[in-house]
Amino acid sequence: MTQRDVARLAGVSVRTVSNVVNNFAYVSEETRAQVQRALDELDYRPNLAARSLNRGRSNLLALVLPLDVPYFTELAAHVVDRAEERGYTVLIDRTEGVAERERQIVMRRDRSALFDGFIFSPLGLTEDELRSWAGDCPTVLLGEVQVEGVDHVAIDDTAAAKAATEHLISLGRTRIAAIGVPHMPKRPSNPPARETAAHRSAGYEQALTGAGLPIRPELAVRVRRYQRQDGRQAMEHLLDLPEPPDAVFCYNDLLALGAMRAVLARGLRVPQDVAVVGFDGIEEGRFATPPLTTIAPDKERIAELAVARLLERVEGDKSPAVQLEAPWRLMIDQSTTGVARASG
Repeated sequence: MTQRDVARLAGVSVRTVSNVVNNFAYVSEETRAQVQRALDELDYRPNLAARSLNRGRSNLLALVLPLDVPYFTELAAHVVDRAEERGYTVLIDRTEGVAERERQIVMRRDRSALFDGFIFSPLGLTEDELRSWAGDCPTVLLGEVQVEGVDHVAIDDTAAAKAATEHLISLGRTRIAAIGVPHMPKRPSNPPARETAAHRSAGYEQALTGAGLPIRPELAVRVRRYQRQDGRQAMEHLLDLPEPPDAVFCYNDLLALGAMRAVLARGLRVPQDVAVVGFDGIEEGRFATPPLTTIAPDKERIAELAVARLLERVEGDKSPAVQLEAPWRLMIDQSTTGVARASG
């Protein structure tokens, strides 16, 4: 059914039908009701593709994430929900944090032309690469990397990491390890992925220094990826030290789950022998044995801020780029205390 069919049935002009469909104000209530009856009778559905073309938009948003990490899978669901509420469809490109994959996605001009805007969590590209690309299409970056002139949504990773480490210190732990320090790249320009880890390392070290505890380089373990296997291997290395740690702060929940597996496989106990804190607040952590204490970013708020800011750009907002901060909380559970409870 077309608007012409509706107009014929309602006895009005096509322009009047269009005004009703697009909810223009200057239509009398009587005429609006007359047109609405015709719309309902004919089961009229607007041609969204044609409407988008008329507006010069596709109503498509691109979400570029490393979906091999559950945190981003959970975040993606919130982004899709928020975008759908605003009438947009989200297409997801998975990068797994591989720089070349990210580069293929963002450097293809035909892909940029397809979407009204991008929400992107870069793990491999340099700031220079992001800066040169982001000017071509409305973009909001997620994560700790900040690029001049590009909107950005993140949490305060340093403060969150500091809170996680201070929690372990408050339990009387003194040999606190960190798992997640990245391998440094050979090239001098550090990829953005290192930014998040650097901020979490800074918070970890600030908490130790503030408590008068030494920063022990042997307790800061580098990993290549943030997967369960990497956490298990890192924890095995720590347990082989002459003075193994009595607690560990992991830079994401998957590393923490792998670390707990290594501790339990040695016949040790969590948290009695080694207390474990993660980062990301993924659902899997709540079902671990024991349930995981973690830093939980407000993923729903991150998605809300990112979508709202991106659509402001799509609608033509030319104001300076903003850095938006979402809340987080420390969720205390049995992997550190042995008793289930929560803290805001």
